[in-house]
Amino acid sequence: MLNGSTVILAVGGGIAAYKAPELVRRLRDEGARVRVLLTRNAQQFVSRLTLQTLSGEPVATDLFDLTQESEIGHIDLADSADAILVAPATANVIGKFANGIADDLLTTVLLATRAPVVLAPAMNVHMYENEVVQANLENLRRRNCTVIPPDNGALACGYEGPGRQPDPPVLLEALAGALGRRDLEAESVLITAGPTREPLDPVRYLSNRSSGKMGYALARAALRRGARVSLVAGPTGLETPAGVEFHRVETAAEMAARVEALCETATIVIAAAAVADYAPSDIAAQKAAKAAGGLSLELVGTKDIVADVVPRRASLYVVGFAAETQDVLARAAKKRERKKLDMIVANDVARAGAGFDVDTNIVTILDRAGSLELPMLSKDEVADRILNRIRENQSSRD
Repeated sequence: MLNGSTVILAVGGGIAAYKAPELVRRLRDEGARVRVLLTRNAQQFVSRLTLQTLSGEPVATDLFDLTQESEIGHIDLADSADAILVAPATANVIGKFANGIADDLLTTVLLATRAPVVLAPAMNVHMYENEVVQANLENLRRRNCTVIPPDNGALACGYEGPGRQPDPPVLLEALAGALGRRDLEAESVLITAGPTREPLDPVRYLSNRSSGKMGYALARAALRRGARVSLVAGPTGLETPAGVEFHRVETAAEMAARVEALCETATIVIAAAAVADYAPSDIAAQKAAKAAGGLSLELVGTKDIVADVVPRRASLYVVGFAAETQDVLARAAKKRERKKLDMIVANDVARAGAGFDVDTNIVTILDRAGSLELPMLSKDEVADRILNRIRENQSSRD
């Protein structure tokens, strides 16, 4: 999502500055041009040479550098940026920016730019919780700056609490959101993801191979585009996207109950989860010993979430998924008609690059307008294409 963009990484003078080299590497991996700006105090934690080598760009440090200022360097930096990420954003930088003080290169660039600004506060917990710092952050939020909440944990100063700079994926998601179009700001999107587990006893369960990656990609994409996102997920090993309202469930019944409670306020429901179609009729209280001769199970059908749980309000847009291994489009079309879905996303999970637990997908979107076959794309790209199609259909319906 950052490919081709120019990002200014402004590094403040806090201990989290040591994370800047890894952040530069990750930004470049995403295809961004990275111009680094180091404050004087930041240079005590990380070297200018390291960041220049990793970024492939000169590192800006001084408002009165004769070489840089021959081209009015602070204006050049401000104008070149598609987005500015301040990480770490110290209490000092936050206070100056919030109050219009421009007494060094970083604060001058922040006041001169028209690009979106993303701030990652990182500092001592008591400093972060100080009412002056919080008032300054609220002031910046009102001015449409993106503020990434710090992580909780052990801090370099010995205290524990909010103040840690989040890991690069969180910062990159926030940048992508600042750069992206905000065409879903009026929407409340409910997404299901991952598998469900149907217990046989306290140890064993029935499940499937879904990783949840497609549903999580949809949650990230919807967040980037400004939506309020609720994510109901079965057991996965994925990191929860920062900013979603997250609900962890295990069984199909738990997922159905949670969706039923949440969908009344949703405007879009995207059912990407691979919900178990059947569950054991009886759950043993204790683990049974292995016996010769095999085992017979009696299974009962589970609730069909998009057919039985999601209400059919005229204003609600409902998307389902069809993971098939044969007659993919025909089965998906029948499922869409039977469940009265606005859209269904079909994929052949037997195809290389489109199955479970991979980072790519090959899908065909079927809706009232017809069908749209997509090539192999990353799941993040597929997510954006699905949201694009939803927006097109909503616009035509209006």
